[in-house]
Amino acid sequence: MSQYLLETVWLVPCYALIGGLLAVPWSPGIIRRTGPRPAGYVNLIMTFFSFLHVVLSFPATWHQPAKEVFIPWLSTAGLDLTINLEVSSISVGAIIVITGLNFLAQVFAVGYMEMDWGWGRFFSLLGLFEAGLCALALCNNLFFSYVILEILTLGTYLLVGLWFSQPLVVTGARDAFLTKRVGDLFLLMGVLGLWPLAGTWSFTDLAEWAATANVDPTIITLVCLALIAGPMGKCAQFPLHLWLDEAMEGPVPSTILRNSVVVATGAWILIKLQPVFSLSPLVSSAMVAIGAVTAICGSLIAIAQIDVKRCLSYSVSAYMGLVFIAVGTQQDEAALLLVLTHALASALLVMSTGGIVWNSVTQDVTQLGGLWSRRPISGLAFIVGTLGLIGFPPLGSFWALVKLADGLWGTHPWLVGIIITVNLLTAFSLTREFGLIFGGKPKQMSERSPEVLWLMVLPMVILMGFVLHLPLVLQSLSLLPSWADLNKDVALLLIWSSIFGCSISGVIYLGNIPKPVRLPWQGLQNLLAYDFYTPKLYKITIIFGVAQLSKFADMVDRFVVDGIVNFVGLFSLLGGEGLKYSTSGQTQFYAFTVLLGVGVLGAWVTWPFWGGQFLNLVF
Repeated sequence: MSQYLLETVWLVPCYALIGGLLAVPWSPGIIRRTGPRPAGYVNLIMTFFSFLHVVLSFPATWHQPAKEVFIPWLSTAGLDLTINLEVSSISVGAIIVITGLNFLAQVFAVGYMEMDWGWGRFFSLLGLFEAGLCALALCNNLFFSYVILEILTLGTYLLVGLWFSQPLVVTGARDAFLTKRVGDLFLLMGVLGLWPLAGTWSFTDLAEWAATANVDPTIITLVCLALIAGPMGKCAQFPLHLWLDEAMEGPVPSTILRNSVVVATGAWILIKLQPVFSLSPLVSSAMVAIGAVTAICGSLIAIAQIDVKRCLSYSVSAYMGLVFIAVGTQQDEAALLLVLTHALASALLVMSTGGIVWNSVTQDVTQLGGLWSRRPISGLAFIVGTLGLIGFPPLGSFWALVKLADGLWGTHPWLVGIIITVNLLTAFSLTREFGLIFGGKPKQMSERSPEVLWLMVLPMVILMGFVLHLPLVLQSLSLLPSWADLNKDVALLLIWSSIFGCSISGVIYLGNIPKPVRLPWQGLQNLLAYDFYTPKLYKITIIFGVAQLSKFADMVDRFVVDGIVNFVGLFSLLGGEGLKYSTSGQTQFYAFTVLLGVGVLGAWVTWPFWGGQFLNLVF
């Protein structure tokens, strides 16, 4: 049975796509009698079938070589666009995470969007997202991976802009789309530039080509720099990180997927292309630098945020920065483990805070407080998500961070320092958010804030169990190092950084220190609160440049293009008016005019033949 399911696992993306298509009739209101709710139930059923299919087929992939599935699509003029799929334990495991989290997110959405009439559009887009993510996990071709990423970018725009009647939502969707398009444009250049060098877009063939490739260092460096620009946008890395912050204007259930697996799509492409990146040491160093800057800066910015969603969004960027460091230093296994542990813990944190957004008047964490007694399940889920995201044994991220830091201990000790610093700052930031939301006494905005519906509590509790039991699952699959082989120094540094960050933040935000707490330097406080003034830098550089270019194009269009067209039109109009008043009604006059015109035309055409002789006779 499992072998048959494995052979047909490439059909799993079709389940979600069918569910999304079946939900479409409820979106424009073609089906009105039932209301929009069946759109969600259809998608839930199809997502459950997808999850069941991959879970039952996973045992057949373990300790087995990867299998490739080829679907012919287009072959012409030496260009072979065959859809190449790879079925392996890693790809099937990724689909398990995607479908499982999407199923829990959809159950959460049934409660969160109970009174919303946009069910049809929302669940259709969730189905599109799931289909794209599953197809990306299976895809073994760079070109088709790029196409799928473009579809996911469009899906992000539509999901963020779901409530399009709100101006902030429209602005957030537009900014998120345009920011990601910057990276996508460079990624397309890299995809097209890689073809003449390697002659293939298959990830397997690219790895074999990279092992023996002899290419010009400058060319491969430029191509690889373009290839990492796309993942920079997808993973919300500096300076293309603003889209994740803007995307928080969308519904919280979509944020569950976006903060967990959607941001990891760029990391997935990076890991697949790692053999190609190894051809250019400069590109590997660039990835490490980008990841280090994003990890440190994102962690610092998260501490200064007051919006409950933005506190988490910058932590996501920081964690993806660690993934960039892992890929840049060729720690692929650590990168995959980081992506897995982050996905589960981050989704749990979004669920916990999403309930607060759902039935609270404000999203400002400085106006909340005292919710522990009113929301014990949400508070417990936040604690588990926090411990699952930082270096706290024996939960998942501890093993991922230890594996990454251990691989860098002997070669890049300064990167180990960055990992420990980011872990400390993340622990501080998440404990701060917990203290401001759940600690202290209830305030005016949080006095009436009961626990959410059971439809939102149930997926939260289930995911909490997965986060707690993830180390046991990984140990059963022999994916965790033994305690005997563990680098004790690295482990102790991570544990102490977690304890130190949580303790200092707990003393400040769970103690009697007056709130809000501000840094002694107002300039530094504003620098962190306003995202290192990155939005302003965008306005005075890119946005200003595009605006001036648009104004120049408008002037050219109005005064040059329209001017020429208007001149021709005016000349024709005046000519017509002149001819109208020169008509006499006499046939002989018309014949004389035609003959005169023909004569002048003939003289002009034959002038090269007789004009020279005429001039010789005269002179």
